[in-house]
Formats: sequence, C-alpha cells, structure tokens
Amino acid sequence: MNNSEDMATQNHAPTIPNLKDRLPKLEPRRRRPAPANPLPLPETPALPPPPDLSSHTFQVPTRRILSTKDHELFLSSPTYTLILAFVFGLSDSVVDTPISAVKDDELSPSVKAILGILDEAERLVLETPPDESEESRFGNKVFRTYLDKAKAASPSWHARLGLASQEAVAEVETYLNHSFGNRTRIDYGSGHELNFIIWLLCLYQLQILTKADFKALVLKVFVRYLQLMRTIQLTYYLEPAGSHGVWGLDDYQFLPFLFGASQLLHHPFITPLAIHQQLTLEEFGHDYMYLGQVQFVNTTKTVKGLRWHSPMLDDISSAKSWSKIEGGMKRMFVAEVLRKLPVMQHFLFGSLVPAVEGMSTESEAGVADEEDEVEGGGVVVEHDGVRHVHNANSWGDCCGIKVPSAVAAAQAAKKHGAGELRRIPFD
Repeated sequence: MNNSEDMATQNHAPTIPNLKDRLPKLEPRRRRPAPANPLPLPETPALPPPPDLSSHTFQVPTRRILSTKDHELFLSSPTYTLILAFVFGLSDSVVDTPISAVKDDELSPSVKAILGILDEAERLVLETPPDESEESRFGNKVFRTYLDKAKAASPSWHARLGLASQEAVAEVETYLNHSFGNRTRIDYGSGHELNFIIWLLCLYQLQILTKADFKALVLKVFVRYLQLMRTIQLTYYLEPAGSHGVWGLDDYQFLPFLFGASQLLHHPFITPLAIHQQLTLEEFGHDYMYLGQVQFVNTTKTVKGLRWHSPMLDDISSAKSWSKIEGGMKRMFVAEVLRKLPVMQHFLFGSLVPAVEGMSTESEAGVADEEDEVEGGGVVVEHDGVRHVHNANSWGDCCGIKVPSAVAAAQAAKKHGAGELRRIPFD
C-alpha cells in the first residue's frame, strides 16, 4: 500500500467525539439556608430600681388576668418588662458558671436565710408522709396537709428575712405559698415555678435582695428549690398542670433549661448532644442544671430513651451550639409562659408586682379564688355577644385534660419490682 492510500485510510478513520462541551458543568450543591426563626431573640430589658417604700401600701395578691383583654394589657405593661428583666437578668448572671463556683461563705445573710427556709420546707415533707393506702397515680391528698403546715410556718420564715409588717408578709408569702403547687387540684407546673421567682422578685423590690445576689439566687437558691420540688413530686405524686405529655419540654419545670443553657453557653467540650451520654450526665449533672434536669427526667419515666419519653428534648439536642438553645429557651419563656393565657391566668398581682389600670378583678369576672378553683382556671370570653367563664388550657379545649403523674407511674413500677426501664422495640 502506497503512502497516498495510507493517508486516505487515516482520513476516513472514525474520530473520537469531544464530549467536554456537551457534559453539564459540575457545580457544588448549594445548601439550603436554615429556616429563619420568625420570633426575634428577646433582649434583656434594664431592671428598674426597687420602688420607694416610704409611703407604700401593701395588698394581698390576686388574679387579674381574667380575659384576653386583661392579658393584652399585661403584655404591654411595665410589670411584663419587670418580670422579663428579672428572669433574664438571673439567667445572664450565670453564663459559663457551674453550680460549684458559688461558695457558701460568699453568700449574703438574706440568701442564707432563704436556704434555711427551703431546708425547713423539706423537713415538713419528711414529717408529713403520704397516705400509702392510696394506690392512685393521681395526686396524694396528704399534700394538702403539707401545704397547711407550710402556710402556718410562713410568717416566722418571713420574719427571718426582716419583714416586720403583717401587711408586707401577707403580700409576699402568697407567692411562696403558691410556689409548691395547687392545693385543690394537687398539681404543679411552670406557673407555680414562676411564683417562686416572683417571690424572689418581691424580696428584691423590698431591697432584701440585690443584684449582687443574682448568681447565688440561681445556683444556690433556685437549685435548692428544685431539689425541694423533686422531693414533693416524688412524695405526693403531683399531677402536671397543663401537661402536653411527651410533646412538652418537661412535665413540671421550665427554668432549669433556661438557666442551664446559660451555664453551658460557651462550654469547651460539653455539647448539646451530651444529654444522650449517661456518663456525662452522671459526672456533670450536679454542676449544670440542664444536665441535672435531663438526668432527673430519665429517672421518672417508665421507658428508656429521650426520643420516646421526651422527643422535644431529643430534638433540641441536635442544635449546633448552646447559644442556639439559650436563645430558643428565652423565646420559649416569652411564648409559652408569659404569652400563654392558660399559664398567666393564674398569675397573681399585688403592690410590688402590680396590675395595670383596666384589668379585671375576680369579683368583677365572677370567678373563684385561685386556691379554691377546682378546674384549671376560669377566664371570661365572649361568644356571639355572650360573656361566659371559660376553663382555658394549653390544648385549646374547654374542659382540660387530667393527666396522671409520670413520677407516680415510675414509683409504682419500682414498688412492684420492676427492674431496668423498658426499651421500645427496634430502638
């Protein structure tokens, strides 16, 4: 074959197509931006100075949020700002601070006196054992006897704090007496927890406590109150007030998660996922409220695993940082406590934490006193022009849902010899 034939053969040979321009251009996949939270992060307002008490008139606190209009008036009032400033101020005071950082010899005399009061309140529990003949998982009626004893001891407790006026004691002690739970319904919830904080706020308003005490109020006083309430819950099987079951953050408490997230805000190695690590809970639960509360919740359930008994806590643990959780807890305090009518309808207003002009009174609304009310609380609503008293609750229905105590279920299982917690199949 000559050269001309070779060249002709090469010219007719099939050529490999250039596919470079035909292939789609590879680009890195764009990540979808995280959904923005529609609720702005609430800021900590400036805490107003305590009032001038030279010509002050005290009054026994009563309910004043008895309609949606009353609630709206409260949300735009200076009292709303006062509560937000006090609660968030307490939370901000313990950022990156473990419980063990506050030493007993650093406490002020007022803080020591409050701790002594809580110690005595717990001794009353030990002196008032429950009626063991009651096998019900609902509240033990001996709890009412305990509350009667605490109420009888209250004036002497407040005398230790320097309250000499009977009128001042009558106002301030109301919040402490309502912080242990409801006498009629034998239940407890975040509203009762808030009463304890308002009791501390009243002591601040009376200048018995100062801003210098804030860190100790959270890490010593509130932690001691939390221990007391766990004892009361385990002893008398208090029903959860307004419980959302597994779809709530916790059956009883809220503030340990807010204060606890602040404690862990910039922790170098404890991450939000650490709540699933039993060793971490055991080693650090005594020093950080968030971990301690999760550990307590685990011990009061009859099944094993946060995803089953506390899916909301399980979901929150996927957050990237404690700052996300702390911001979320502040939003939740505003949205699920202060802005929730079923919670705030039980709130009590006196002279130190005052109502604003235009808010209803119990006599005007025709509702019973908070302590005597059988159901979850009455608010006045209008329907087709007719005003009536409506038993509102956080589920949005009218009659309320009576929920037995999960603590009682766990204790009953232990009494009947149950060993390790049940696992859900396929978990």
